[in-house]
Amino acid sequence: MSAATTRSRTPDRLCAEAVDLARAAAEEAAAPGVVGEHVGVLSEGDRVVTHFFECRELGYRGWRWAVTVARASRAKIVTLDEVVLLPGPDAVLAPEWVPWSERLRPGDMGPGDLLPTDAEDLRLEPGYTGEDAPPPNAAVSHEMADLVEAEDAEVTAGPPANLPTAPSRGSIAAVAEELGLRRARVLSRYGLHIAADRWEEAYGPKTPMAQAAPASCVSCGFLTPIGGSLGQAFGVYANEFSPADGRVVSLSYGCGGHSEAAVMPKPPQPAPPVIDETRVDPFPLRPAADSGSVPAVTDEESAELGHS
Repeated sequence: MSAATTRSRTPDRLCAEAVDLARAAAEEAAAPGVVGEHVGVLSEGDRVVTHFFECRELGYRGWRWAVTVARASRAKIVTLDEVVLLPGPDAVLAPEWVPWSERLRPGDMGPGDLLPTDAEDLRLEPGYTGEDAPPPNAAVSHEMADLVEAEDAEVTAGPPANLPTAPSRGSIAAVAEELGLRRARVLSRYGLHIAADRWEEAYGPKTPMAQAAPASCVSCGFLTPIGGSLGQAFGVYANEFSPADGRVVSLSYGCGGHSEAAVMPKPPQPAPPVIDETRVDPFPLRPAADSGSVPAVTDEESAELGHS
């Protein structure tokens, strides 16, 4: 009968219940506080059981303290066999690789960090060049479509209560509404200046983030223009990974998330490992013990001793 058929798959009851004995042996062999929870029992044979405990030692992720106990035939006392530290099923395997673009979270970028942008980033699209734009007097141009809509609105039948209340195009009221002058009050020049100073101080060219940026926001695809006079110097940033996301930033501000700052690098391909299997490198587990031998006496020392 082979050894594989004699091994019992069911752990011995007394050995399996000796968790406290196994834990005490593991704590005696390990450093204080590194023996964790009891994580399993394995039957090694007839009346031979191995208890596994979680290892909390730094640098030993997935390792387990293995304490083997046994008892003699017809004996009621469980004795200790050995205590070793063994790797678990995934201890010596690298964790599943997660690309940096998936590990990155909003707010992780700091001064000096550079966030490459993929050439096919769905958040960006080519800027306006004017090559495909139809002439202003073309039938498909936006200007002609707006005029058609305005003419249709003027001849639309219906009671005055159902007609649009927006002022007609080209009137003084329409221009005033577009400039924001139909409100009761608007920002004064002083209000505009203090707002600009406040935004410039928070997200301007003198901040640490802008000082370390590769380019300014005026050429970034994530910058959204704003209207009014402040739009000549400020815009709204729309990059979720930047600390300025959703903020009004100066056109001279910058961060590492600039859309044209860098090209997405390809992940490096490590060279295959080179293993020399033709030689054996001895690594002593313990330093050589002092044998207590007396150091040898040189010829000069012996000659001096003879004359003394």
